[in-house]
Amino acid sequence: MFEAALVNLCTRDIEAGIRFYRDLLGFEEIFRTPSDDVPSHVELRLGGFTVGLGTVEAARRLHGADPEPGRPSMVLVIWAVDVDPAFERLVSAGVPVVRPPHDSGNGNRAALLQDPDGNLVEIVSKIR
Repeated sequence: MFEAALVNLCTRDIEAGIRFYRDLLGFEEIFRTPSDDVPSHVELRLGGFTVGLGTVEAARRLHGADPEPGRPSMVLVIWAVDVDPAFERLVSAGVPVVRPPHDSGNGNRAALLQDPDGNLVEIVSKIR
């Protein structure tokens, strides 16, 4: 009945979102529309996980929705090899910090940051 899924985040600035997910977190862009101009939607993949970015304008135009990017109601969790150097790389690129690296239980170490729209992004790794 169902074949695949992805998380689609609404964004006020799709180019900033692309830079964050592609350039800072290492996602690979696999789809964009339109392909010859500033996109209204892109899909990016890391491992087997796909995140979509869609503009607020596209959500209004296509679905009649009125999204409010950055209202933290979910956390996108991304596993890293080692949280501490990953955190330092993101912070040096200007990514806003909610909580710096800390031992979070179950043998994990995590940090909580925000993407360009204020969505929560947790980076986590096993404690070495």
